[in-house]
Amino acid sequence: MSTEAKKKKKIKTILVSQPKPEGDKSPYFDLASKMKLKIDFRPFIHVEGLTAQEFRKQRIQVLDHNAVIFTSRNAVDHFFRLCGESRVTVPDTMKYFCMSEAIAYYLQKYVVYRKRKIFVGERRFADLMPMIKKHGNERFLLPSADKLKEDITNQLDSADIKYTRAIYYRTVISDLSDLEDVKYDMLVFFSPSGIKSLFHNFPDFEQGETRIAAFGATTHKAIAEHDLRLDCSAPTPEYPSMTAAIQAYVKESAK
Repeated sequence: MSTEAKKKKKIKTILVSQPKPEGDKSPYFDLASKMKLKIDFRPFIHVEGLTAQEFRKQRIQVLDHNAVIFTSRNAVDHFFRLCGESRVTVPDTMKYFCMSEAIAYYLQKYVVYRKRKIFVGERRFADLMPMIKKHGNERFLLPSADKLKEDITNQLDSADIKYTRAIYYRTVISDLSDLEDVKYDMLVFFSPSGIKSLFHNFPDFEQGETRIAAFGATTHKAIAEHDLRLDCSAPTPEYPSMTAAIQAYVKESAK
């Protein structure tokens, strides 16, 4: 089948390699309704927290630090979970540096927000760095997964920030064996780990007519490294979100 023919084949079913959005509002639900699509959600990877015993092997003392850097809500959950399981009482004087407003608000699940010193970035880690530098004399703890973007540690190292990276949780490949006989017109990926999971679960996967949509440069690179065809990419100046890119692609394929 030629590339042109593939583009013109209508897309009716899409599998998004993430958990189903909570609540009734999601751009994916709007996309499904607007374009008359069947969109399913299935996380290809999931997060698994370390046990207190596993954490202790890192020989990291939380109370040796007076500031914590949070880059995700998972980091918040597992930091406070392991503090509880290890019987560590986090002092009221602890400072929290959150990469986004959403992460900062999520802290309310564990601390009385108005009584804590909380510093908030806009979205990227670079937005948070000026505040971290301003408090450069603090001893920072960076709770993270087993895999962390090098960009984060590179920025901290370049600024000579005193910090300890602590692994609190790991990314694990999900079992997708029940999808073996299920076919979708499009698969949507958001990380190299998602691509790794695809081939772990289905070593003989052949793309054929299946369209692949992906978000982010590292995901695009992983797709190329596995000799897959990237049909729909985001973000771009024209389509900053994955749903916008998919909508444009579905329209084009329906012509």
